[in-house]
Amino acid sequence: MHDKLLKKYYFINSFDTNIINKQDKRTTFIYRDYKTSKFDTKKILKLKNFLKRRGNKFLLANNFKMALKLKLDGVYLPSFNNKFDHLNYSTYSNFIILGSAHNLKEIKIKETQRVQSIFISSLFKKNNNFLGINKFKLISSYSKKNIVALGGISKKNTKVLRLLNISGFAGISYFKE
Repeated sequence: MHDKLLKKYYFINSFDTNIINKQDKRTTFIYRDYKTSKFDTKKILKLKNFLKRRGNKFLLANNFKMALKLKLDGVYLPSFNNKFDHLNYSTYSNFIILGSAHNLKEIKIKETQRVQSIFISSLFKKNNNFLGINKFKLISSYSKKNIVALGGISKKNTKVLRLLNISGFAGISYFKE
């Protein structure tokens, strides 16, 4: 599996055109800003329109209602979001629901939340959720959903992604290199 065929997901928390313009059209942008509890709707709409003109998809993290209201391409449900409220809403066609997980229990929750792809972390970043390649492969084998690798992915270690049965990868540092 060549890394050029993998889907790329870039987590952003600001509108920086210099970094965004360096990405290709296949990159999906996920806006998440956990430092503030309130989203700036004007900023999100400006970012949405900019990315739409470029041909990129744009998702909002952890706010299903706002993603629908602003007619974004989808929503990203982080691992700490265990709610099922969004299942009560009807979505438009091609609305993407993604979610992240760190362990088997969270994977089962994300499957129940009906996400299309599950981001499993942390593959390379040595933090509390560090899995490494072998644990990552084991945990990801328990789900039939598309799996996306997350955590510490850089240009140096993308060749290792070929060893994994994944549909894409996500991160921050990879896109800033």
